[in-house]
Amino acid sequence: MGSEQTRSDGEIVRSVLAGDIDHYGLLVRRYSDRYARYAAAMLGSRDAAEDAVQDALVRAYDQLAQCRDPENFAGWFFLILRNRCFAEHRRQQSQARSMETRDEAIAGPERADSAVEVAELRQTIGRALQLLTPEQREVFVLKHVEELSYEDIAARIGASVASLKMRMHRAYDRLRDELKELA
Repeated sequence: MGSEQTRSDGEIVRSVLAGDIDHYGLLVRRYSDRYARYAAAMLGSRDAAEDAVQDALVRAYDQLAQCRDPENFAGWFFLILRNRCFAEHRRQQSQARSMETRDEAIAGPERADSAVEVAELRQTIGRALQLLTPEQREVFVLKHVEELSYEDIAARIGASVASLKMRMHRAYDRLRDELKELA
């Protein structure tokens, strides 16, 4: 099949799927550094980037049979890493919000209006959610309320992951616009 440099991604993927799992290391060496730079830019930390790339490589290996186009392993792997980076970013934001909430709770018991503000914010968000299309609202709720993965949502409602991500992107855009108007 050729040397390490001349073997295509498709040849390597098919070899791994045929049982030669050591060949997966070729893909790891081929893409780790390249995508670590992307992850570091997305996450702002070299350590977080290394963790994200390693996690994405493990996920890609575990799901390798689902790679529909082995010749485009790089693109498929990038989507896995991209999703991992976004998930890590959301986790970091959630932790930051959690810390802010704890800080407010500790520092602000004298603020009687805090509970009122939270209730008003929930009502505003609820009104904004009702302004989404049903398709946008469905994917938003399944993702953020039910905490399902895009793959689980796709299996549940019979849509592609790509179309779900597009719906979610449009939902975020619309929510942002609506919340500016409602606030």
